[in-house]
Amino acid sequence: MKKFFIFLFVTFVSYFQSENYLDSILNLETKISKEQFLDTILKIEYDKALIDTKKYLDLVDKAEKIALISKDKKQIAKAYTAKALAFHFSSKFDLSIEYTLKSIKIYRELNDSENYAILYTDLGWRIKNRDLKKSLYYMNKGIKTLEKKNPRSLKLSGAYNNYGVLQQRNNQLDSAFYFHKKSLTLSIQQKDSISIPFAQTHIGELFIKKKDYIKAEKYFLNALEIRKNRNDIYGITDSYLYLGDLFYAKKEYKKAISYFQKGELLAIKNSYFPLKKYATEYIYKSYENLNDFKSAFLYQKKFTHLKDSILNKNTNSKIAELEVKFQTTEKEKEINKQKEQLLVQELAIKNRNLYAILLTSALLIIAVIFWGIYRRNQFKRRQLQKEIDLKSALATIKTQNRLQEQRLRISRDLHDNIGSQLTFIISSVDNLKYISKDTNEKLKEKLSSISSFAGDTISQLRDTIWAMNKNEISVEDLHARILSFVEKAKSVVTKTQFEVTYDIDKNKYFPSFLGMNIFRVIQESINNSIKYANASKIEVQISKKEDNFLVLIIDNGIGFDKNTVELGNGLGNIEKRANEINGAINIKSKKNKGTIITLKVNLKNTANDV
Repeated sequence: MKKFFIFLFVTFVSYFQSENYLDSILNLETKISKEQFLDTILKIEYDKALIDTKKYLDLVDKAEKIALISKDKKQIAKAYTAKALAFHFSSKFDLSIEYTLKSIKIYRELNDSENYAILYTDLGWRIKNRDLKKSLYYMNKGIKTLEKKNPRSLKLSGAYNNYGVLQQRNNQLDSAFYFHKKSLTLSIQQKDSISIPFAQTHIGELFIKKKDYIKAEKYFLNALEIRKNRNDIYGITDSYLYLGDLFYAKKEYKKAISYFQKGELLAIKNSYFPLKKYATEYIYKSYENLNDFKSAFLYQKKFTHLKDSILNKNTNSKIAELEVKFQTTEKEKEINKQKEQLLVQELAIKNRNLYAILLTSALLIIAVIFWGIYRRNQFKRRQLQKEIDLKSALATIKTQNRLQEQRLRISRDLHDNIGSQLTFIISSVDNLKYISKDTNEKLKEKLSSISSFAGDTISQLRDTIWAMNKNEISVEDLHARILSFVEKAKSVVTKTQFEVTYDIDKNKYFPSFLGMNIFRVIQESINNSIKYANASKIEVQISKKEDNFLVLIIDNGIGFDKNTVELGNGLGNIEKRANEINGAINIKSKKNKGTIITLKVNLKNTANDV
């Protein structure tokens, strides 16, 4: 019952006599137990704590003493946190950071990750004016831990908001907007009337930078209304200064001065030194823009005095010293933790090594046994493979011998039967021409044509028999066959000069099918030159470039235009034979400038040796 009346009393004071709220808490010291008094102080809300920072500091001093006597580490850490807040708003930054680090240390010992994460965000915020990079680091570290531990934490909305401010200072406006929006959304979900106006004012600040003054003013006025309803003096002071920023950006300097001065009065009355310094700075700048240099000079002197008193070399030095001590302690903890981990790892490694030795020995013995079995099987497999290869080679030789015998039999039959019969036909036709002298001239021509055709057939038959008698044909064989054909051609066209050259090893070989088709292409090309080109010189050049066998048939005849002349059977046969051996034919000809026929055959996959 006693606790209930105390609660009603505190609530009554909180809402209806906010200016005496902290006094009412002080008056409870002799009326309730020390534990209840400590708990009441630690539950003082943020905005109520800032009604009078001096009185709040007196209260948290008492809370610290009670907590230390109780030896309750969690209560001590809470007292240190409250005292750090009081020092921060009294502009005693070195003491604020010192107590923040003390609180972090206790929460780390208690393994209370949520609370030390919250304090990391506070630490980041409190060193923002000295080292923005480290401020961002601590703030980010705290936020990440909080999100992992408790994504619905009431403290996250404030952390998001402060992190957004740091991103503004870092010129990352999109990131700042993202975190302020995140803070506002979370604050609204939690119905946190302290955090909502903070997020609104910082979003309004971003709209000032975007020169969207209407939206900025809307956010500032909403925040001011909430703070007035709560009688949040610090928040009201803050809102007046933001409205001053708005009109300063709009260059409405008189309105800006009126809001800055409202904020300045509240800051002086409640000892909000950072806000007082900010108000003083922008009042003198506004007077300066209005060319009221006398007023500007007076406020500039105030601002210089405040700046020098708040941020001095001793304070910065003390803050740096505290941070070094904190980082050293953190590193020592990490080193000790790593040593413990190393000892555990060493023991585990020793055990693993013993097991590994035993396992390796067993595996080695098994491996030796299996290696012996494998080697024996491999030897048997090789022996069996040799027998199979030998049988395969013998079978191949027998097959080749049978094929060669078959070729020889067919070539003998062609030579003995078809060859002799064609020779008999030629003789018979020639005899018919001379039996009757009165034979019709057309009949004689017809008989001569039949005799000539039969002669050509015998020649082609001999070429076929020549190819069939061999598995492979040497360059020398091909060269000799070409020379034999050229000699016959010379007897027909006595005025034409022939020249056959080759730039390739004559002892090189390729398959007989390939050699026969190459010879036919050369033969057909020379026949075309004799029949149609009216050439005085025909050249045949044989060479090899890399894996390609090249044949060039060149004449200096009348040539032709490929675009206007329809290709006959001769050139068609040449292309057909080239395709059969996967060769490429290129025909270049110009009128009165001769013709060049090029045959290129890739011998890599067809030749045995070339």
